[in-house]
Amino acid sequence: MIPTPDIFAISSQKQFEKIALKTFRFQYENNLVYREFCDFLKTDVRKVKSLEQIPFLPIQFFKSHTVVSNTNTAKAIFTSSGTTGMATSKHFVTDVFLYEESYRKGFSQFYGNIEDYVVLALLPSYLEREGSSLIYMVEDLIQMTNNPESGFFLHNHEELIEKLTKSDNSGQNLILIGVTYALLDLIEKQKFDLQNTIIMETGGMKGQRKEMIREELHKQLCEGFGVTAIHSEYGMTELLSQAYSLGNGVFECPSWMQILVRDTEDALSYVAEGKTGGINVIDLANINSCSFIATQDLGKKNPNNSFEVLGRFDNSDIRGCNLMVI
Repeated sequence: MIPTPDIFAISSQKQFEKIALKTFRFQYENNLVYREFCDFLKTDVRKVKSLEQIPFLPIQFFKSHTVVSNTNTAKAIFTSSGTTGMATSKHFVTDVFLYEESYRKGFSQFYGNIEDYVVLALLPSYLEREGSSLIYMVEDLIQMTNNPESGFFLHNHEELIEKLTKSDNSGQNLILIGVTYALLDLIEKQKFDLQNTIIMETGGMKGQRKEMIREELHKQLCEGFGVTAIHSEYGMTELLSQAYSLGNGVFECPSWMQILVRDTEDALSYVAEGKTGGINVIDLANINSCSFIATQDLGKKNPNNSFEVLGRFDNSDIRGCNLMVI
């Protein structure tokens, strides 16, 4: 078993690769679903010496199997959103403290001390269902601000408009995190000129609006909120970590998370930096489930390890936390 402190103390690529390879061997031995998948690919564990040689479990397995790497009882079961009749992903989390440590340290890495902010959340479609990992995270961040002005908003837009305007005018640093369609709904009711607020969209029209390309969406949001950049969060039910974009749709990962970009014609090979392919995620916080996941998102990796999300495979269903399609 890899000690949790080692995961969150990674400070070099060499360290990341060493722990990732140890995690691969641990999960091969302890995760029945992952082991069967690796055996199906005829993977010789002894010959896996690099990140590119590690098999990545297709994300669809979280819809059809229980993906766990121990025999402990699940303390939380996070579920993806989906339309009626659609199979949803289930992430069986046996250690919620590991999830909390991951998103708390990840937020701190990109935004600093949570107590410096008021956090406002406009996530109606997530609040209206059970099992959202995003709601779990945001609720905890709201509590950690220790500020009574922080909180969730469902359909009470007028109260949100008043609080957002008043707090921003007072010089208070704010983060408004919202599902895409709800943010668009808000700026249709009120135009803002915010000076001290970060607008963070989590993606997803939830069938409420037509999908838009990122540039068009962010332009509308920038104009509506009076800000110069739109931040984004890249996370999903199947992960315990998040990547963040501070603008322009360019995402960066915390030190225990990385992506590889696979060839869309050959899932076992990889494309060069700057080329479009399928996003494979290594999330070492997923030690108790599976840390190596082949997502249905399309993207490209940049030379500095940042990445961009460009869309989804045509034959995949729409996941609630997904960003805009091209």
